[in-house]
Amino acid sequence: MTNTVIELDPFSAALKGNFKSALRWENLDALWDILRSCADKGWYVYAVGDDAPVAPVSADELKTFISEVDALLRKDHEEDYCGIVYADDMQNPTIIKIYDPHNLGVSCGFSNKPPLPGWILSVMQPVTLEGTMLTASRRRWWQRIFNN
Repeated sequence: MTNTVIELDPFSAALKGNFKSALRWENLDALWDILRSCADKGWYVYAVGDDAPVAPVSADELKTFISEVDALLRKDHEEDYCGIVYADDMQNPTIIKIYDPHNLGVSCGFSNKPPLPGWILSVMQPVTLEGTMLTASRRRWWQRIFNN
């Protein structure tokens, strides 16, 4: 029996790294403010279940996405805490995972196969992840933002 080591591409490896949660809504507000201040950094916005983007979005598109996803999270995640947005670094993020409130599974706990986030923001070009397809309502929401 041999041990085979499967090497992950840099994006997938980063996605499996350590993340901190924007536990409270004010933590999320602070993270959004940081993102808005570095919106021209070349961010990719990836809806998991779709093909990975091949180019970063503009600063204006990122700011629009932040406003839209923030409104969606606050409407659909009816809790007095956030806890469904994670960043590799809350002060200088390079990758952010945003979980869909309608597909949380055990994202906050332990699982051998935790659910994938609904959306990923990254300064590194994403690779297509095999995940849940976007629901019809989420696809319409996504298309409204990016006119896909």
